[in-house]
Amino acid sequence: MPHPFLDRLQQGPILADGAMGSMLYAEGVDYRRCFEELNLSQPGAVQEMHRRYIAAGAELIETNTFGGNRFKLAGHNLADRVRDINYRGARAAREAREVSGEPVFVAGSIGPTGLAYKPGIVTTRDDIAGAFRDQTLALLEGGVDLLVFETFSDVEELAIAVRTARSVCDLPMIGELTFSEDLTTLSGLGIPGVLQALADLPLDVIGANCTIGPLAMLDVMTGMIGGGRPLSAMPNAGLPNLVDGRFLYLSTPQYFAEYAQRFLHLGVQIIGGCCGTTPQHISAMRDAIAAHRPSHPATAAANVTLVRDREEEEGSTPNETGPTELYRKLKAGRFVISVELDPPKGTNPAKVLAGAAMLKEHGVDCINIGDSPMARVRMSAIAMAVLIQQQVGLETIIHFTTRDRNLMAIQSELIGAHALGVRNVIALTGDPPRAGDYPNATAVWDVDSVGLISILTKLNHGTDFSGNSIARPTNYCIAAAVTPTAPDRAREKERLRRKIEAGAHLVMTQPLYTTEDLDRFLSEFGPIPVPVLLGILPMQSARHAEFLHHEVGGIEVPQPLRERMHRAGEHAREEGMAISLEFVSEIRGQVNGVYIMPSFGRYETAAEITKVLRAGAG
Repeated sequence: MPHPFLDRLQQGPILADGAMGSMLYAEGVDYRRCFEELNLSQPGAVQEMHRRYIAAGAELIETNTFGGNRFKLAGHNLADRVRDINYRGARAAREAREVSGEPVFVAGSIGPTGLAYKPGIVTTRDDIAGAFRDQTLALLEGGVDLLVFETFSDVEELAIAVRTARSVCDLPMIGELTFSEDLTTLSGLGIPGVLQALADLPLDVIGANCTIGPLAMLDVMTGMIGGGRPLSAMPNAGLPNLVDGRFLYLSTPQYFAEYAQRFLHLGVQIIGGCCGTTPQHISAMRDAIAAHRPSHPATAAANVTLVRDREEEEGSTPNETGPTELYRKLKAGRFVISVELDPPKGTNPAKVLAGAAMLKEHGVDCINIGDSPMARVRMSAIAMAVLIQQQVGLETIIHFTTRDRNLMAIQSELIGAHALGVRNVIALTGDPPRAGDYPNATAVWDVDSVGLISILTKLNHGTDFSGNSIARPTNYCIAAAVTPTAPDRAREKERLRRKIEAGAHLVMTQPLYTTEDLDRFLSEFGPIPVPVLLGILPMQSARHAEFLHHEVGGIEVPQPLRERMHRAGEHAREEGMAISLEFVSEIRGQVNGVYIMPSFGRYETAAEITKVLRAGAG
């Protein structure tokens, strides 16, 4: 049966990853330590190395199991951990692939036992075969896609490893020997002799790795063309130099990129790096061979975005600013106008989309989408936001509550929303179910709104809530809600402080109606270090005014304003809009924008207010 890796190999060159050991060494791991043991004690560090190579463009990554046979591990008193070390090494690579979302092949790395040229070592062929069998079975259990037998200097030992592995699996196999500068193996076998010895081995790809740099590797590849199988080249980054007590490899990424082109012209089909190579080397080679690699229909449309994300990720710092269009407008000093639209209760979004389009024409900056407000079932806020952004072209802010989701679901939905382009979130705890259509429904509340802001901040730093990498940092703009007229103002002040410390980029208030209420809130809290959007809820009638004041928590409509609404009679809607406009004109210099909440689906009220505000600004 054809294998996906072999099918892919027929389509064009495959870019492999670079060094693992020297990268871990560069990160401070002592060279005397068993690097393979890190699969057990520091799996996150191993996964991070894989993730960096994937981000750099590698389509094939090798597990951190090169020395994972029992003979090598015995030198670290780990001979009894062969299964665990290899299994966990395969899992770390697979998890890095899953986090990245890229179509990457995971190759189980198998190196020599190290016994071939050690004087006084007596062991049997069966013992060596048994060691390779145990390692192969553990890698298979871990779920590798293929096997790479690398850095073998003895063809006979390579033959034992390959035939043993073939007896227990049918995965594709790559066999790589290591050569010296005179193009012979450590046993003195030249390239013609190597090809003769490899002829009968069930290998799908043959090649070389380690020991030599790109220049000598090109000579090796030239000699191996007659082997009749696809070739793999993974050279070192030159010879190591001891600098200030550390071994450094001096071949540059640009130098590797030049030789990647030469390998391609020669017909080499798998190109990567060995000791001393880094994600920067792989990235340079990715660009060098890009024109020769196939475009996959599933990913072709995203190529520009992926390249941009990789460039942003390499050498970047965690994204703490939430650089969405909304945030950029606020930082630039624009008076932002946002309007809240509730998703439909059914499956037809036409009315909401039409309202969003009309509001866009009047100069609204973004649309807020409620998350089943008042605990009543409505279309998903994320789905509605995607529809508005795709069909109307207007940025959105989703309300996201912790009421209905546990920690796992919260993070899954936020990662999905970000992938769909929804990147402004107001973090809310949510109304209790007993207030809505399903009073017997169970609320979750694993975290509150402060905890949700912490989750969003961690996603912006590239990790989930537990510190596991998510491959690329998100760039969420995080909004915090505040109720300036809350009965317990001391508690509300403390919670707002915690939300800002947790990483909120802006504050959005519940509706206010008087300058006195705003001044008192700002005075009690002190200077707010992030932008503030003021909540505006235009009253529609005298009855509406009374309802808001007496029955909606967090909203106070002063008696004089309620009396104005009563006196307005049949013109109450216009009076309610006038009250809102008067209020905004008085406080415009104190806030960074407004957050309009039209009642009863009357989007035209918000549009008229926006029109006046934009005209006043002009």
